[in-house]
Amino acid sequence: MFEMAPVSLWLEDYSALKQMFDAWRAEGVTDLRAHLLAHPEFVPLCAASFKVLRVNRRTLEIYAAKNQQELVSRMHEVFRGDMFENMARELEQMWSGMLGITTQTVNYALDGRRLDIQVTARVLDGHEETWDRVLVSINDITESLQMQNRLVSSEQYGRDLFDYSPVSLWVEDFSAVKVLIDEVRDRGIQDFRVFLSVHPEFVERCMREIRVINVNQQTLTMFEAKNKEELLSRLGDVFRDEMRDCFAEQLIDLWNGKTTQLREVVNYSLSGNLINIHLQFAVLPDHLDTWGLVLVSLVDITARKKAEAYLEYLGKHDSLTQLRNRAFYMEELNRLSRKGPWPVSILAIDLNGLKLINDEEGHVAGDAMLRRAGEVLGKVVDAGACAARTGGDEFAMLLPGADERQAQAVLDRIASVLELNNQFYTGHKLSMAIGVATCQSHHDLEAALIRADRAMYVEKARYYHDNHLERRKNPS
Repeated sequence: MFEMAPVSLWLEDYSALKQMFDAWRAEGVTDLRAHLLAHPEFVPLCAASFKVLRVNRRTLEIYAAKNQQELVSRMHEVFRGDMFENMARELEQMWSGMLGITTQTVNYALDGRRLDIQVTARVLDGHEETWDRVLVSINDITESLQMQNRLVSSEQYGRDLFDYSPVSLWVEDFSAVKVLIDEVRDRGIQDFRVFLSVHPEFVERCMREIRVINVNQQTLTMFEAKNKEELLSRLGDVFRDEMRDCFAEQLIDLWNGKTTQLREVVNYSLSGNLINIHLQFAVLPDHLDTWGLVLVSLVDITARKKAEAYLEYLGKHDSLTQLRNRAFYMEELNRLSRKGPWPVSILAIDLNGLKLINDEEGHVAGDAMLRRAGEVLGKVVDAGACAARTGGDEFAMLLPGADERQAQAVLDRIASVLELNNQFYTGHKLSMAIGVATCQSHHDLEAALIRADRAMYVEKARYYHDNHLERRKNPS
């Protein structure tokens, strides 16, 4: 299979390159691009470090070599010229830890021909530590690149760009929408936003008047449509709910002469999945008078939105207990000190015996106890309140608008849920020392925090006394 493969295959040893990288890192190099720019002679040195172990028949054909020995002995003729500019990017990928890379570069055959090639290199399994076995496949794309260059000015090339664009593209006719908007303007309407609020049906009417001329393949993929006919017959399933408000804003921009627009919108696939989209709308220059040809590009940013939401969640939550983190707790304290509502009750909470569990059974067992504490406090906290992990085994709860009686009710709920939790889990019993304080204004907030802490420590001391434990030997 290696010998008869229709693509050029190389089995190579990159261990010398790996050693070179390790030496540079030991010397303090952190930015390979800057290092290679400062020392351009290192790029050919890296290329020379590749040791060719074996090549297949297709490789000899592409590079016009009689045999492997001739090819290896004349590698300086293969790797030369503008190849080194592209090779720097390949080296950066491997420097960053990528064990599989794909790049486009230039080589030279032994008969002098310039070869545009696509290179895919992969460190083989089991050799990740040394890079001493790397499989490289090379596709000669010289002819395809030349063909693409010939098609740059052709109509077919433009169609291919449209059909195979990685972005969802729509060609639409907005001329009927322009007629409707012009009719409203001719009636003397000046504030179009107010007009739309009084006549929301106008938005629906405009949506129905849009004529979709064409969509590309990526559009069908994005919206999970079998073909164009299915997609165009079910546009009501795609553009619905939140999209109506977004389209109203789009109409307002058009009313104000803004024929190129960028915005984030929500669409739906034909299977009902929500898609977050970055939309670019442009009336093509030759059709500004009629809006008869509009290009709309849609980029699916759902994954980015989820990542942003997750990062926002991580920025405000403790990943182990799923409660709020200390940063959010401090922000909430500051907010309460400015705005209330008053009174505010504070619960200072500390787990009993956690260090003993960590010392005897390890931090995995200790983390399990922390997660249980998060479950208990998470079930107790109401909307508007804040339960946070503020330290290792330290927690706090802020209860805006809660007086002493309401704070006591929360304490009772914690006790009930704690009892249920201990019934559900076998092993160590989850125990909390809790101190409570209530303040009536921001002037008393700092003092209330101190009172809650002191009350918590009194409860913790009682726990150790009642259980005959030495806190100095086994502090929690």
